[in-house]
Amino acid sequence: MKPFLLAVLFLACPSLSLLAKHHGYSWKDEPGKHLDLMKGDKKIVRYVYERMDPKDRERTYKPFHHVYQADGEGFLTKGPGGKFTHHRGIYYGFSKCSALNADGKKVRVDTWHCKGGYQTHEKVVQSHADGNGAGHTVEIAWRVDDGSIFATEQRTLSFSHKKGGSLLIDFSSVLSTKQESVIVDGDPQHAGFQFRASNEVAAKNAKQTYYIRPKSGKDEKGKTKNWPGNKDMTNLPWKAQSVVVEEQRYFTVYLDHPDNPKPSFYSERDYGRFGSYFKSEATPKKPIKIKYRLVIGIKEQDSAYCENLSKEFTAK
Repeated sequence: MKPFLLAVLFLACPSLSLLAKHHGYSWKDEPGKHLDLMKGDKKIVRYVYERMDPKDRERTYKPFHHVYQADGEGFLTKGPGGKFTHHRGIYYGFSKCSALNADGKKVRVDTWHCKGGYQTHEKVVQSHADGNGAGHTVEIAWRVDDGSIFATEQRTLSFSHKKGGSLLIDFSSVLSTKQESVIVDGDPQHAGFQFRASNEVAAKNAKQTYYIRPKSGKDEKGKTKNWPGNKDMTNLPWKAQSVVVEEQRYFTVYLDHPDNPKPSFYSERDYGRFGSYFKSEATPKKPIKIKYRLVIGIKEQDSAYCENLSKEFTAK
């Protein structure tokens, strides 16, 4: 329908406008705490951005994105506490960052466990939401424990639903520094871009978890592969995970873009954490840029489905 005709219809029948708003995407802010992405009346994603409180450090030492379960009630992903409290939903950090503190002294900063440093939400740079999808760019400061900023991240996420209902999340990041050089490093279990499912998976359902990989396909439930023990867990275009949360099986495809820093090394756990990391350097003239995609649904899929998603993601 032509835009001017649609506008006329909305003016003639305001209920159509209300209906579009009701079924579209919108952001709902709890100031100083979190932002919820809504689709109609259902919660889809939460951005947790509460400022780091030294008296409540463990709970507040890094911002992250939670994903809601399919019914919009509980969370599919994990927050503070549980098995490995530093695992938080969709998150990005490195256990071995080399930077300068406020005195100009070289220090080791861990933005994964948040030891010797932490991350703080600074502002929402831009945000949008309409009938087709939503997204935002947030500025996150990577800090030494003395409060000084050694790197600044522009983290952008966009959200939409594919035909069939799966949630598509595009995650990109630009990590910049004013210091001469900042090195980010770690290992596959403690660095990079990662997804962590609800702690219920660790507590009750770990043996129901399975993974699908590009070369070997679907593995048995409870089986995992990790670099460096498994040398083929390097530079993967995609990997898929299936877990059970509140008696519902979920299927998540993790897509790694070829433009991301390489080599990349992969890790997976039966309790629901999986992802990859790389080693890289940020300088004032060369920030670290990454882009990944997650596709999350309740229908189990096969390798062909994952391959098609990968082709869509990397198509020029």
